[in-house]
Amino acid sequence: MTVTLSVIKADIGGYVGHSESHPDLLVKANDCLVKPKRDGLLVDYHVTKCGDDLQLIMTHRQGEDSKKIHKLAWDTFVSCTKLAKQLKLHGAGQDLLAEAFSGNVRGMGPGLAEMEFEEREAETVIVFMADKTSSGAWNLPLYKMFADPFNTIGLVIAENMHQGFSFEVHDVKEHKRITFDAPDEIYDLLVFIGAASRYMVNGRPGKWRPYPLPSVCP
Repeated sequence: MTVTLSVIKADIGGYVGHSESHPDLLVKANDCLVKPKRDGLLVDYHVTKCGDDLQLIMTHRQGEDSKKIHKLAWDTFVSCTKLAKQLKLHGAGQDLLAEAFSGNVRGMGPGLAEMEFEEREAETVIVFMADKTSSGAWNLPLYKMFADPFNTIGLVIAENMHQGFSFEVHDVKEHKRITFDAPDEIYDLLVFIGAASRYMVNGRPGKWRPYPLPSVCP
């Protein structure tokens, strides 16, 4: 049976400038998701934050770009924005760029990443979150996971991973890209991704790919 993982985030008010999220916002967001889970719309969820970004991590059976899921996230952010204004938080509702929900949160302000996949018996998912960081913030973690055998032993012992992976690296200033094969071209790869403010390992914008390639290109 397929499951969809939706991670939707928005800056709806900062606690002490843009540095933190008020704990009452997390409580409010959690309250907004309790009933949808009880009614079966959500399989499960987790509310968290990164800096002043409110993060909704949700699993469900509605597929990607589900109007029901996106509206749930939008309504949650709207409710939290009302509270943020009451608390006089900094930049309350700044990521809600539209007056009303239009069927999909894409282009409306919130950030979104979704992935639909066949769930295995023991499924592990890592969600990277960042706020106010460089484009290449995930260069080192992605390198460690998909190219460093001292970190990921499966690169040595798993037949389907032994040949390694290819990394598509983008130059965010010159708008160029180049692909490196690991492990054959690890040294050349590190020359680029070590400069994280300019070069970044590219994923699929707005859409993740199933394991074992969530954020590196085949």
